Amino acid sequence: MPLEPKSADLPRIRGALKLYKVTSVITGVMLLLLCAEMLLKYVFHYELFGFGPAGFLTLAPVVETPAGLVSTGEGVNLSTGILIAHGWFYVLYLFSDFRLWSLMRWPFTRFVLIALGGIIPFLSFFLEVRIAREVTGYLDSREAREAAAQPVPASDADPVEAQP
Repeated sequence: MPLEPKSADLPRIRGALKLYKVTSVITGVMLLLLCAEMLLKYVFHYELFGFGPAGFLTLAPVVETPAGLVSTGEGVNLSTGILIAHGWFYVLYLFSDFRLWSLMRWPFTRFVLIALGGIIPFLSFFLEVRIAREVTGYLDSREAREAAAQPVPASDADPVEAQP
């Protein structure tokens, strides 16, 4: 018989699910931006820069040298910023994944599958919908089961009219 979440953890699971949903969308968007940035840099040989002398947002060519690729842009390298932001959001995504996984008492393979959502493009969006639907359905059915199992107090079950 698989382990089930503890009754006391049901409210915490709803909070963990909210955090997971937010982090999965942010991580998925950041991963798509990262993929676009990698294509821009390694296929088209451009990087995105901001707040430089050339304007608010500019594409600067990347030059290939014997030492590797060298940026020619000036200002803030937004390509690197996207890379760093995705890394930190992925850490937060892993934390929310771990929290939901541990509260739901799922097998370790489920944790690994959800963790892959932050490194495989578009997977976090599909997993977010599937996991949210599954957890919400489970919580609703579990709360309904527990509410049905609660004994009805005698005052509610057999009302006695007050006599004057």
